Amino acid sequence: MIRSRTFASVLAFAALFAFAAHAQQPVRVGSKNFTEQFVLAELYSQALEAAGIKVEKKLNLGGTLIAHKALEEGQIDLYPEYTGTILLAVLKEESMTDPKAVYDKVKDAYAKKGLVLLNQAPVNNTYVLVVRPDTAQKYKLQTLSDLAKVSKELKLGAGPEFRDRKDGIPGLKAKYGMEFKEDLQLAIGLRYQALKNDQIQIVNGYATDGMISAMKLARLKDDQNLWPPYYVVPVVRKDALEANPKLAEVLNRVSALLDEAAMAQMNYQVDGEKLEPKDVARDFLKAKGVVK
Repeated sequence: MIRSRTFASVLAFAALFAFAAHAQQPVRVGSKNFTEQFVLAELYSQALEAAGIKVEKKLNLGGTLIAHKALEEGQIDLYPEYTGTILLAVLKEESMTDPKAVYDKVKDAYAKKGLVLLNQAPVNNTYVLVVRPDTAQKYKLQTLSDLAKVSKELKLGAGPEFRDRKDGIPGLKAKYGMEFKEDLQLAIGLRYQALKNDQIQIVNGYATDGMISAMKLARLKDDQNLWPPYYVVPVVRKDALEANPKLAEVLNRVSALLDEAAMAQMNYQVDGEKLEPKDVARDFLKAKGVVK
């Protein structure tokens, strides 16, 4: 009996030691490979550091499935994601339009994988196809259905994932019968310059791209509801949350401070004004009293 208690004590001590050791490890914050992801990862990282939590940044990992795999395999502890992207690109589910239903579905599915969706920010960064005002006027474009009638005459600039995802070109073809004269793979920062130079006539962008307002571009309405809501949400490994009890509180606080106008402005500061994401994030957090 004594030996049993001693053995149990050793096991308890070992578990406590392992927990303490894990708690001292930095929280590894990842991101995907475009402007808004860099800004979001910096916002979350700097807020965590201000709260006394050690952070190791692993930004610009690549596309959705690469970042998700890094999270599942424990190479990172968290990264910012979008609810609709999880639904369609990761879980391969059918599109849904109700924001709460999408959030609940992906949250439940991720819980089974040991991953936790924290509160979603009030930022719906949905896909959007945009054109220059003169293009919209010439072809009488207001909706994606309008675009489908003339898309074979126009060149699209889009990111690499847009070719394979069901909310990308395959979805546009299935839902709208849309095909393009040419499809050029361009980084998000280069797309708008190419559009300005008429190298392309359509940009696959994100609703919070700052360049859309700056260039006074025409957004084409998704009139047949191809795209689900894409709310920003931090995705965190459950074991990282258990090791760092303050993690959820800090991340949720940052998410609550965001909105689409603020996100678009920060994105523009990086893409349009060529500021560093870390500086843009720090200025925002300072203004909100999160960092000094």
